[in-house]
Amino acid sequence: MKTLGQGYRALVIGSSGAIGGAFIMALRADPACAEVVALSRSTHPDFSLENESSIAQVAEGLKSATPFSLIIDATGALTIDGHGPEKSLNALNAERLLRSFQINAVGPALLLKYFLPLLGTRRAVYAKLSARVGSISDNKKGGWYGYRASKAALNMLLQTAAIEWGRKNPAAVIAALQPGTVQSALSKPFVGQDAALLPQASVEGLLAALDQLGMTSETECPTHKGAYFIDYQGKSIPW
Repeated sequence: MKTLGQGYRALVIGSSGAIGGAFIMALRADPACAEVVALSRSTHPDFSLENESSIAQVAEGLKSATPFSLIIDATGALTIDGHGPEKSLNALNAERLLRSFQINAVGPALLLKYFLPLLGTRRAVYAKLSARVGSISDNKKGGWYGYRASKAALNMLLQTAAIEWGRKNPAAVIAALQPGTVQSALSKPFVGQDAALLPQASVEGLLAALDQLGMTSETECPTHKGAYFIDYQGKSIPW
């Protein structure tokens, strides 16, 4: 990440997943990165996306290590409690819908609440894994109701937070990321792994794309206000 300067510090939330782990490896290999902090359900203290107090506790414990110039939120789930995405309206279940929103939208929103303030006041990036299927205007196939809807909600939360945060930190960038179909436990039930990207290739593209983004603040970048929604090739995705 050339635009973050020498000696920047990074935090990866959800570091135990395929993409989160690839971010850890890539950032530790970056000579400009002074330190990478990894957070997951297996680190201590652990946290849960469904437990706000646990998120607040972990964020509080990291204040002494701030500021971070880069925060990556790689949390999220497609299959929850053994149930994959719904293919039709008849498959909708209220409890499972709420669980999808809890994991893919509400939990990440709480991470924003407690971790966004840990960013530095110079150029800093907060990036969250989203999904192309969360794009309302790009939805041409239907299906996957809960996952699509929860990712669309996530994107709105990111956009709203970016507008607010742009007033506090004009040098901040907030982005929703589409990593592509990556070889992982998440994608394995739905796509042949030979056709999927290696996590390292996805992360390399995402980091390069983030390095090219302008400022979130309308004052700093008059042509753009709010969050970005980009893929691993650096291409914009319509909301």
